[in-house]
Amino acid sequence: MSEPYIRVRDLSKRYQSGSSDLVVFSELDLEVYRGEMLALVGESGCGKSTLLHLLGGLDSPSNGTIYYEGTEISGLAEPERADFRNREIGFVWQIHYLLPEFTALENVMMPLLIRGWPQARAASESRARLDEVGLGGRWSHRAGELSGGEQQRAVLARALVGKPAVLLADEPTGNLDFRTGEMIFQLLEGLHRSHQLTSVLVTHNLSFAHRCDRVLSLENGVLAPAGPTGSPPAAGPGYL
Repeated sequence: MSEPYIRVRDLSKRYQSGSSDLVVFSELDLEVYRGEMLALVGESGCGKSTLLHLLGGLDSPSNGTIYYEGTEISGLAEPERADFRNREIGFVWQIHYLLPEFTALENVMMPLLIRGWPQARAASESRARLDEVGLGGRWSHRAGELSGGEQQRAVLARALVGKPAVLLADEPTGNLDFRTGEMIFQLLEGLHRSHQLTSVLVTHNLSFAHRCDRVLSLENGVLAPAGPTGSPPAAGPGYL
């Protein structure tokens, strides 16, 4: 096993609810290894998406630290954290969040334009990523003119256009029918390998989860290796 690329220590997240605190999870430890494809499973509302948001620097923990190699992202100021997200992390969500007034190409270009790339260079790189996900003939179509599967392909192209080291995906096939979901997951698997990514996927699809290198279940605020049903095994060692 390689060295951990992402290291989480004593991670806690709680929200104030009236006069008391709602604890999502407390003192979680997690290691994600370079090149690994890790699946996170668990019941709805258990905190999987919250954990993914924290890993992506989209939210701040109540306590604990998150390291990407030597960088503690949980300690960065928001402008630095935003820059880190833009350069190091690609995001894929269940809802595509494509801007409807823009074409597929323009949507994919957005992370590069935010970096300050010249428009021509951003367009060239974005077309290459759209070709890679099978949308080479659809780049001039607006989001609403794309099918659900095509929209998710555009999201994958947008996530990868900046050449991130890490891909974080929250239910990437959740809104798709089985056949389209299978096609998107196969594409995810291929992109994970070809781009040498470190990937963390939240999913309710246990068939997809168990095609990953490792599956962890979040249950009652505790992370544990998941058995074939998606729940923590009754006994036995595992590593987090």
